Amino acid sequence: MMVDRTFGYQVMSFLDAFSGYHQIRLAKEDKEKIAFIIDFGTYCYNIMPFGLKNAGATYQRMIDAVFKDQRGRNLEVYVDDILVKSRTLEEHFDDLRETLDTLRRFNLKLNPAKCTFDAASRKFLGYLVSARGIEANPDKISAILSMPSPKTTKETQKLAGQINSLGRFISKAGDRCSPFFRCLRNNKVGQWTNECEAAFIEHKKYLTSAPILVAPKEGAVLSLYLGVSDTAVSAVLVNDDKGVQHPIFYISHILLDTESRYPTLEKLALAFLVTARKLHPYFQSHTIQVVTDQPLLKILHNPEVSGRLLKWSIELGEYDIKYVPRTAIKAQVLAYFVAELSTSEPSLARHRINL
Repeated sequence: MMVDRTFGYQVMSFLDAFSGYHQIRLAKEDKEKIAFIIDFGTYCYNIMPFGLKNAGATYQRMIDAVFKDQRGRNLEVYVDDILVKSRTLEEHFDDLRETLDTLRRFNLKLNPAKCTFDAASRKFLGYLVSARGIEANPDKISAILSMPSPKTTKETQKLAGQINSLGRFISKAGDRCSPFFRCLRNNKVGQWTNECEAAFIEHKKYLTSAPILVAPKEGAVLSLYLGVSDTAVSAVLVNDDKGVQHPIFYISHILLDTESRYPTLEKLALAFLVTARKLHPYFQSHTIQVVTDQPLLKILHNPEVSGRLLKWSIELGEYDIKYVPRTAIKAQVLAYFVAELSTSEPSLARHRINL
């Protein structure tokens, strides 16, 4: 959510605290608790060292207290990474002045070598943030694009982990990754198949034009598209801006053996549940509009429903949810997502997409 709050700002500066933990002085009564012995005697720290179990939480509490009047308004901060954000350049001068005055008042120092002012884009908390939106980390994409085809189980596991770290940006990631996971389940060296190679090439092609994500405005109604296949369930949460839909988050879940035998409607309900759990903050703060031609409302709100569907219905009942039929989809990234839905059951196959 912190990354989402950078969306829509035209001017940003990125600051880095100098040796963050070392800027907190230890209380006199606590110094002896982290004393250490060397050849020349017994010594203790005067400042908070790295490595203490509660050092990270202590530093974050301090940072939150220091910037309590700015966080979320014109500044985002996590540990020693500080992002100052503004709508215009004129506002940015004032926001920077306020930030630097706050740092000076609390005697906190910056590392000039790692500070960037008036940047068009830069990495923040593992993402590339800019005025355009939220983009995948280019270093993570480059690592996959330059990776040769895996030859061992360990290399396949590494590839799956790297793709998983970009899951927010990958449409139907579970279906795309299913050949890799089947390869891992074999647990044999050298089981990289032609199917895996084709999926790997397709992944690289997709990542060269990974979508730019947006963040929703406060109070906006968000649309949710669901999809199922034999191996995975998927979803995409989108924001409608003046009739144009932009993706916010892609979700995918590879089906367990028992889940793969669910009827299609239950798979759709599972996709809905998985999305609600993973995107809990969005579901709590927005009305969610589920776009589907399937009778999800009927099966989740049937008074005679029982078993897992009853549990899912109760859990989903916490949120403000509406159900609307699917119409023409104009955004290409969403058309691509929906058009690729596949199932062995005809109840979904009969619905054609009007592109």
